[in-house]
Amino acid sequence: MAFQSVRRESPDPYRQRLYQQAILIAIAGNTLLTATKGAVAGLSGSSAVFSDAANSLSDTLYSLLMAAGLHLAQQPADEGHPQGHSRFEPLVSLFIAIMMGAAGYTAMRESVQRFFSGATAIAPGWPTAVLVGSALLKVAMYLLVRRIGRLAHSPAIRASARDNLTDVMTSAAALLGVWGSRFVHPLFDPAAGMVVSLWIFRATWGILDENLGYLTGRGAPPELTAQIVAAASSVPGVLGVHQVIADHVGPQLRVDIHIDVDGEMTLRQAHAIADQVQVQVEALPAVDLAFIHVEPAGS
Repeated sequence: MAFQSVRRESPDPYRQRLYQQAILIAIAGNTLLTATKGAVAGLSGSSAVFSDAANSLSDTLYSLLMAAGLHLAQQPADEGHPQGHSRFEPLVSLFIAIMMGAAGYTAMRESVQRFFSGATAIAPGWPTAVLVGSALLKVAMYLLVRRIGRLAHSPAIRASARDNLTDVMTSAAALLGVWGSRFVHPLFDPAAGMVVSLWIFRATWGILDENLGYLTGRGAPPELTAQIVAAASSVPGVLGVHQVIADHVGPQLRVDIHIDVDGEMTLRQAHAIADQVQVQVEALPAVDLAFIHVEPAGS
């Protein structure tokens, strides 16, 4: 029998298409918004629009990074990574968070400087048009990318979707600042830029927290563990499930399961049951690999 040291797996064409769709949406949408917001920020002198433009620039850069990272994550297992490259995906998400944090810092610095150096009222014409258009485009991007992230079970794509939703809120805050600077007080504009920055930091922390869990072995939630037990118990011949240890190794779970079977059956029969349990458990979208241990009932 040939010795095997690399996991046998084949690329999933459906998942690859989903990744390509998400990347195309992200790069095209964010590049368009970076160009238009940057031009309007330069023409209007608005700190709030500048903050939103900096956010869109970071979105464009991380979209390119996401494209490279997701391509790498989809590569089959090899001698260097015998279980595959899936752990590169939450690593990509961490880079996304870093880029978002850098954009938040840039926006905050610009807004604070303008706040203390004296702000001016902003003409609301072009800033309003670009910010409203940005919010509408980001709503569409959020809905499309969120759906793709769920279908692909991809933390990086879900992080991108959440960033799109954050961008809707930042555009709304920037719009409030532009109009407030015109009709209430000029300081409304840099103050709105600070609010945009804080919202970016909040979204950054959420992405960091989720993906650090993927990289450090965070356990499965109780409801998912219950689904794993139910899947294993549904196989004929399984008399009980007395251990389930499920933790993240990348975006999906590796599961260690101990099942009870009739101690009088043959090894071949017990092995067939274990194979069926593995198939049932790995059919769950959140599970990558399941390792099945068979024990005689009552031992």
